[in-house]
Amino acid sequence: MAHRAFVTGGSGFIGGHLIRRLVADGWQVSALARSAASEAKVAEAGANPVPGDLDSSEAIRAGAQGCDTAFHAAAAVLEWGPRAAYIQGNVTGTANALEGCRAAGVGRFIHVGTEAALMAGQPLVQVDETNPLRPDSPANYPSTKAMAEQLVRQAAADGFETVVVRPRLVWGPGDTTILPGLADAISSGRFAWMDGGRHLTDTTHVANVVEGLVLGAKAGRSGEAYFVTDGSPVEFRSFVTDLVATAGLTPPDKSIPGWLGRTAAASAETIWKGLRIKGAPPISRMPAWLSSQECTINIAKARSELGYRPVISREEGLAALAAA
Repeated sequence: MAHRAFVTGGSGFIGGHLIRRLVADGWQVSALARSAASEAKVAEAGANPVPGDLDSSEAIRAGAQGCDTAFHAAAAVLEWGPRAAYIQGNVTGTANALEGCRAAGVGRFIHVGTEAALMAGQPLVQVDETNPLRPDSPANYPSTKAMAEQLVRQAAADGFETVVVRPRLVWGPGDTTILPGLADAISSGRFAWMDGGRHLTDTTHVANVVEGLVLGAKAGRSGEAYFVTDGSPVEFRSFVTDLVATAGLTPPDKSIPGWLGRTAAASAETIWKGLRIKGAPPISRMPAWLSSQECTINIAKARSELGYRPVISREEGLAALAAA
C-alpha cells in the first residue's frame, strides 16, 4: 500500500521540493493551499490541493484525513513584521497543524525545524541536538520557531509520533529567501561583509533537506530532533561569493566590524518597534547574526539514527544552479 502524506507549506520552497520527492517515491500527497495560486503550485508539484490555511485546525483535519504521515513545512519566514505575525504563523499555526493532524488519525508528524531555534545572539560552534532551544531569543523568528518545536516535541504520544528535522541555511533551485536577499543587497549597493565574512557556516541544499525529512518520517524517534546539513562547514564569504556568482553577481569587498553590525541591527529593531515605523529597518538581528557569527553543526545523530547522508554536495548544487 502506498503511503499517504499531508503537507503544509507545499507551495513554498521546501514544501514544493518535498512534494516532488514524495510523488517520485510513490507517495500519494495532499497539500494545504490557502489561495488559487497555492493550489496551482501544489497541483503542478503533483499533490492534491486541499483548501484551507493554518488558522483552521478543522481544515487541516479534513485535509489530512486518510493520511498516515504529515509534513509541516509552513512557517512565517518574514524579513520583518510584528511579533503577532510570527506567533500566528509559527506557534498558533503549528498548534493547529498538530491538533488537526492528530484528530485526522495521522500517525507520524514531521516538522521542519531550524538551527535558528537555538539562536539568541551568540555564535553556534559545533552544536548538536543537546543544545537548548531559545524561546527567549530577542529575535522573533528564532523565538517563535523554538516555541513551535517545543509544541511538536511535547505532542509526541502513543499513536501520534512527532519528529523534528532541522536544516541550516537552506538554498538551491527555487530559493525565495537567501539568494534573492543577497542579490537585492548587492544590486542596491547595501551589501557589506561583517569582519570580512571569514567565519564558518553550515548550509543545507534543499535536496538534502528533503532527504532528511523523508528519513525522519521513516526512522526518526518520536519526540526527537535531528540536524541535517550539506555535511561539512564552509567559509561564509566563500559560499556567498559562489552562490551569488550563479546569478551573475560579484559581492563588493567593503566590510564593517561584526560588533558594529550587530549593535546597529539591535538598535534599528528597537527604534522601528518603538516608533512603529512602516517597512523593514535597514538591518535586523537575523541577517546580522548570519553575516557575522559562526554557525557549525554536528550531524552525527542524523547519520547514525536516520542513516542520513547528503544526496548532493555543495559543489554539485552550485554547479547545477550556475548551469540553470
